[in-house]
Amino acid sequence: MASSSLYFLLIFLSISSFTLLSQSQTSSKLNKFVLPIHQDNKTNLYVANIYKRTPLLQIPFVVDLNGRLLWVTCEQNYLSSTYHAPRCYSTQCARANTHYCHTCFSKARPGCHNNTCGLMSVNPVTGLTAMSELAQDVLSIYSTQGSNPGPLVKIPRFLFTCAPSLLLQPVLPGNVQGVAGLGHSPISLPTQLASHFGYAGFAPTFALCLAPNGVIFFGDSPYYMLPGLDISLPLGYTPLIISPLGEYYIEAKSIKINNKDVPLNTTLLSIDRRGIGGTKLSTINPYAILEHSIFKSVTEFFTKELSGIPLVKPVEPFEVCFNSKSIDKRTRVGPKVPNIDLVLHDQHVIWRIYGSNSVVEATPGVSCLAFVDGGLNTRAAIVIGAYQMENNLIQFDMARSRLGFSSSLLFFRTSCNNLNFTAIP
Repeated sequence: MASSSLYFLLIFLSISSFTLLSQSQTSSKLNKFVLPIHQDNKTNLYVANIYKRTPLLQIPFVVDLNGRLLWVTCEQNYLSSTYHAPRCYSTQCARANTHYCHTCFSKARPGCHNNTCGLMSVNPVTGLTAMSELAQDVLSIYSTQGSNPGPLVKIPRFLFTCAPSLLLQPVLPGNVQGVAGLGHSPISLPTQLASHFGYAGFAPTFALCLAPNGVIFFGDSPYYMLPGLDISLPLGYTPLIISPLGEYYIEAKSIKINNKDVPLNTTLLSIDRRGIGGTKLSTINPYAILEHSIFKSVTEFFTKELSGIPLVKPVEPFEVCFNSKSIDKRTRVGPKVPNIDLVLHDQHVIWRIYGSNSVVEATPGVSCLAFVDGGLNTRAAIVIGAYQMENNLIQFDMARSRLGFSSSLLFFRTSCNNLNFTAIP
């Protein structure tokens, strides 16, 4: 009887995996996936080409670390034999946490059906929202067992929303058709991967490695960028805080520049009961944003530490800029540019921001401190922008409620550009 039960269980698992892997590969190996990303030169946003639909088609999505779901425009040329819109009050709607019944007054098409579930989609740059149809379709992603991507793996009923095309305007990259949300929410990309492959030992964890040609890892470490080089080894850890909106926060206790304390109103660094304060991580904001008083203290302290280098006329959106000839690019990661340290939950746990992540060449010949004044009424006291995370490994570990961070991988003679996607089978 026991052997018979085991037999039927194995059959069930083999059927429910729905992968494109050959049958000789066991489901227990499906514990890590990789998604190539690239930076759009015009907007500085990160874009992922994700395989969706039947037949499979690569579709470009803006990557939103704090987005609650994946949405795509469906108004034109959405062709797929596996598209399905769940009915009102279905289990899919409950999973997406929506009880709104969608009504459409146009001809039926993907994104336009009656008595289906409605859900808000958001443009993360403009904040524009629009009611959208909850839908299901195929999504495929690369598996990996080492430093190279492996075969595509398929999720046959991935939940997303069909949004109106007006959400794309006017600030998203021209070829993009939607937004891929990685936030802590029921139908975000990481959550659905963890739910679908949890039986195979897939951990509810993902890691960003931002670069002009970077990668997102889904699943637990190790993460191999080159053969034999596990870039997760230098990770430090701090508690991960989830906001009521499913956004990712940490709590910094203080800031140091060149190992010296920056005078701050540290009460701003704590998150209050309303969710105000703290330190948020964002792939949508290209550069760090600081509450006004923190910005003034940091920029004044930074320029004092670089008093030997004259300031030049600032380039928007920055306020502190230098002649690039005064800052040797090779020393942007060295002693001439002050290190900026975020002191986290323990005084010995420090996220160090080196010159390669704190100074950016804004225009030819002008390098600027890559921090922006957020004003007095910011929701987060500090927003760590995409530039500050570039060539850092940032791990979001839901199971352990912690954030892992490496500081710059350039000191380990590698970067986030080094995963070999040309070796895709």
